Amino acid sequence: MELVSQHAKRIMEGCKERARDAGLTFPEQSLEYIVTNRDFLQLSPKNMIPTLYDYWVQDVEVLREQGQYELYPNNPYETVINTRPPISFYNDNNPDWLNVMIFYHVLGHIDFFHNNLFFRHTWEYDFAGKALADKRLIAKLRSEKGRWVDYVIEFARSIDNLVGYFDHLAALSTHGDRMSPLDYYFDVFLQDREKKSVAAYVAEIEHYNKLVRESPEGGEGHFIDSVRKKYAEFDSLYDKAVKERGKAARRDLLQFLMEHSPFLAREENRWMLTVIEVIRTTSLYFQPQIRTKILNEGWASYWHDHLFLLDDRIRGHEVEYAVVNAKVTSMPRVGLNPYALGMRLFEFLEEQADKGKLSFAYRRIADQYRRRTYDTASSQGKEFIFSVRENFCDAMFVSSFIDQEFVDRYRLFVVDRRLDKERMVWQYYVKSRKAADYKAMLTESLYHPPAITIVIDDDNALILNHVFEGKPLYRDYIDGALMGIEFLWGGKTCLYTHEPEPVKREAGKGGREEHPPQEISWRRVRYTMKDRKMTRVQV
Repeated sequence: MELVSQHAKRIMEGCKERARDAGLTFPEQSLEYIVTNRDFLQLSPKNMIPTLYDYWVQDVEVLREQGQYELYPNNPYETVINTRPPISFYNDNNPDWLNVMIFYHVLGHIDFFHNNLFFRHTWEYDFAGKALADKRLIAKLRSEKGRWVDYVIEFARSIDNLVGYFDHLAALSTHGDRMSPLDYYFDVFLQDREKKSVAAYVAEIEHYNKLVRESPEGGEGHFIDSVRKKYAEFDSLYDKAVKERGKAARRDLLQFLMEHSPFLAREENRWMLTVIEVIRTTSLYFQPQIRTKILNEGWASYWHDHLFLLDDRIRGHEVEYAVVNAKVTSMPRVGLNPYALGMRLFEFLEEQADKGKLSFAYRRIADQYRRRTYDTASSQGKEFIFSVRENFCDAMFVSSFIDQEFVDRYRLFVVDRRLDKERMVWQYYVKSRKAADYKAMLTESLYHPPAITIVIDDDNALILNHVFEGKPLYRDYIDGALMGIEFLWGGKTCLYTHEPEPVKREAGKGGREEHPPQEISWRRVRYTMKDRKMTRVQV
């Protein structure tokens, strides 16, 4: 692995100028490295963070990736990581014209990292430097504690999806961990306690806006002072709400164990807290990348396509570019390509906003001819997609903008399969072309870790209650995860969840008959881990 040549760096700087002229924003400084395919195989298990802590699973992944590469050789084009300064890696087989396309793609990613609000907790520090310090710390502990360090890493990683990511984002407000008096007044006090009408609520907002317009610096303070005069009990209720919110926000299992575990509180075990905090902060760092895959890749693909087509360095390589671009951004008939879906949705939204079709007036039109020819020439497309890039994650992106017009435009559909029992092969067929079904399929594929509530009972047992949302937990992982939690807690651990009732087929029916789907019945069960032995009972 080595830095790119000065020739390639000059190409990158030229791409930066064009990207800034188009409206992208990113730091002046960046690091670019040339890597081989073997380097990619070594870095992939570490999520392309060279300084990430060492762990035996990464070595297993390297061997697996090497075996796959021997069977199916491939050339990864690039990878970019969200560090300060941004670091990107480029394959040593890339020609200059391809690097120009890839540079634009990378700049789209960097712009997204530095402007999307779901990444704001990563803006204040360089994760690569922090990861290096964590790596050295874990190596030192491993030399002192031996294999126990790896046990703690494994137990913590088994539950590192249960981190309070959104609570962490909320704590980055100007009031830190505290809910601001203004938020409490409008979000809780007026709605839950005073139960104001919509007209009265809007009147309060207008009053606040008027004070802020008249006095931008002190308007908010004047408004809160007027609230205190009007409601003498406001301050005491606000302080109580802040305390209750701090207790209710404990959805972060790793943080809960660090703060309340009797086992980890022992002096001889306090070193484990350091390891768990490393796992937790690493998980928090990667959370926004998991939750913005479609947006992030779509945004980068949109800009590499638009900027490279206008770049004079594409001349003579149009056909080669078309082949590479089709491999990256083609819409599969079965499955999901986040690059393709995200890019087309951004292009669709830009066109809709340019024509004024994102308005309520357009939504009210039922006539298909008028909808096709509707155009107010608002020219707000670029401004709108930049706003989407800043404020949305994948779940919001899909639920807000996937509609029937988009599905029809790109002829999208939901695919299902059935077994042909005569030939013993799967038959794939178009199940639905409705936007609601397509949106449901996309939503089902998005990252959505389970939600839990945490309680300590009278016997000091840790009670985990899975907030059931229609999707059962993966049973193969429950045993190992509960064993790790019991170890970190130091005592009995219980998990309450829901599982489907077994389905019984009626005997005597022909094997080729299609059975209508049955409604799933759910039953509540309790898993108990005590002394590394798990029991399961229905409750």
